[in-house]
Amino acid sequence: MLLRTISVCSEMRPCHGARTDLGQGIDQPMNKECILVEPSRKRREEFLAAVRRSRKLHGRWASPPTTIEKFDEYLKCLRKENHLSYWVCTERGELAGVINLNEIVRGLFCSAYLGYYAFAPFDGRGYMKKGLRAVLSEAFGRQRLHRLEANIQPDNEPSRRLVQNIGFRLEGFSPRYLKIAGRWRDHERWAITAEEWRRYQAGGGKRTNLT
Repeated sequence: MLLRTISVCSEMRPCHGARTDLGQGIDQPMNKECILVEPSRKRREEFLAAVRRSRKLHGRWASPPTTIEKFDEYLKCLRKENHLSYWVCTERGELAGVINLNEIVRGLFCSAYLGYYAFAPFDGRGYMKKGLRAVLSEAFGRQRLHRLEANIQPDNEPSRRLVQNIGFRLEGFSPRYLKIAGRWRDHERWAITAEEWRRYQAGGGKRTNLT
């Protein structure tokens, strides 16, 4: 994804690297199965309006950019090579959510943190599941990553169910792991590897015994 987050939503993390091809208003779909587009400065007001109407939905789960300054900082961070972000859109092109790959590490690790959040009123309608499937195919395909980790608060059941239904497994528990909405929150660590994703796809998109 050409964005960033962590958990059922995602927190922003430090950036490293250098990219110059983002935020230029490229709104062409990046995937046929689900409409994924690159973050665009041209849609800044639309993005911030979606964040405002989703305050209750995000609650203590997500901390997306809420101001022009934070949005511009977000786009600037996406120029770094270790962050990717995708906007998930409806069939009509409306913003349905955000999916981020954060702190991408190459070399022997080939791993990243996965973060995401939906926008009201499109939550619970299947857009994020389709978007995550498309992003995982991108991450384990063209991006050649080997492992993705999603950190989710234990009582965020919709987010836990979402990753579990696309093949993620629970790896462990991290107390007071991330500071979200002003408080340090406990998180569960959910992960999936490229091999597990291929088995999930081979099973027709149904969760099977991935161990």
